Amino acid sequence: MQAGKITMRGLVSYYLDNIEKQKMLNAFLEVWAEEALLAAERVEQKIKNGTAGKLAGMVIGLKDNICYKGHCVSASSKILDGFQSVYSATVVEKLLAEDAIIIGRLNCDEFAMGASNENSAFGRVLNAANHDHVSGGSSGGAAVAVQADLCLAALGSDTGGSVRQPAAFCGVYGLKPTYGRVSRYGLIAYASSFDQIGPLTASISDMQLIMQVIAGKDLNDATTSAQPVPNFTTCMPRLKAKIAVMKEGLYHNGVDAEVKKAVEETIEKLKTNGHQVEEISFPLLDVLVPVYYVLTTAEASSNLSRFSGLMYGYRSPQAKDLEDTYKKSRSEGFGPEVKRRIMLGTFVLSAGFFDAYYSKAQQVRRLVRETTNHIFEKFDFILLPTTPTPAFKAGEKSKDPIAMYLADIFTVHANIAGNPAVSIPCGTHSNGLPMGVQLMSKNFTEAELLAFANTL
Repeated sequence: MQAGKITMRGLVSYYLDNIEKQKMLNAFLEVWAEEALLAAERVEQKIKNGTAGKLAGMVIGLKDNICYKGHCVSASSKILDGFQSVYSATVVEKLLAEDAIIIGRLNCDEFAMGASNENSAFGRVLNAANHDHVSGGSSGGAAVAVQADLCLAALGSDTGGSVRQPAAFCGVYGLKPTYGRVSRYGLIAYASSFDQIGPLTASISDMQLIMQVIAGKDLNDATTSAQPVPNFTTCMPRLKAKIAVMKEGLYHNGVDAEVKKAVEETIEKLKTNGHQVEEISFPLLDVLVPVYYVLTTAEASSNLSRFSGLMYGYRSPQAKDLEDTYKKSRSEGFGPEVKRRIMLGTFVLSAGFFDAYYSKAQQVRRLVRETTNHIFEKFDFILLPTTPTPAFKAGEKSKDPIAMYLADIFTVHANIAGNPAVSIPCGTHSNGLPMGVQLMSKNFTEAELLAFANTL
């Protein structure tokens, strides 16, 4: 662009053409074509004037649970179909301030609840590598948009692996930042103490640049950290890192043989390059998924109570009175997986079960954090497969919620503990589908994590 070989408008048109050619993937729910082309002209003028921001030339898609003022946002749910946001998320304001161009909103599992993008009210997202297989979830549209070159990068949200798992399934990079590193203001909440917004990109350098822009304290989000934001683009990788590999993860009986082999080859490369890799025991692995689903559904039960059919969004035309409006609007507006999780969350918070489930899960969460922090006293990174298998076939696990939930077994750890984690592509399975390896690090060390991920 700086050499004049391509115009900003030409670049946006290129992505718009790709979106049109590959609309069967169902990655985008809405494309803001005219707006993106107008923004392209404005940004190009700023590039010529030498006043362009850090992200000038970057065309970005937004997961459909991130608010953008004056634009529809639905969390891929019928209950918010047609709803327009009255304000922009902090991350959106930060992207626009640095001259990124936002091209549209991306399909996801309804209210970010799912591991396959089959729970969207607007149909599933197809994996560009094989249309019969899932894209991963819940940020499936975001991962496929980057995978299929429909935009340069995308923002997703990660509650239990919803950025990293689809990134692994689609062969792109996905980051879950430390809890509190990126503002959640303007993100439609699923589980407030777990949710984090993170980028999906085709390169680490794009991810570093985006993180430089979106990270930092936000007065609109009391959970954001005041920790200073380092320079992500100049951080040097560790020459001799100490890396822990969880035995219970790598040798788990659910791990595909080729995924295991790819991780083992990664370990050998690290050792060859002078890094210290050591196997450790993490006996809490099998309780991570139950703890995650007790706590996140409890928070979802509370967060999703606001969708009542009264103030905004879907209202049942069959409703006759106030109680009927609540019951019918929520029953018709929410999909089966969202209803399942609301009911599960309401159950674990109810009298007689609160101590047995919710309180116990909070105690185990604290134990997971303490154990994780203890590991990071001796090691720089924890290495694991991102997912036990490559992308599974559509419909393969949709009738068995437990089998679907176990797809998150290696990703929920970072959300329970609050640590940053990144999924890095690590080869292609014999079935032609991508595989991913995951690195996790100490809190607020995303700059070091991404620098090391780049060398890997």
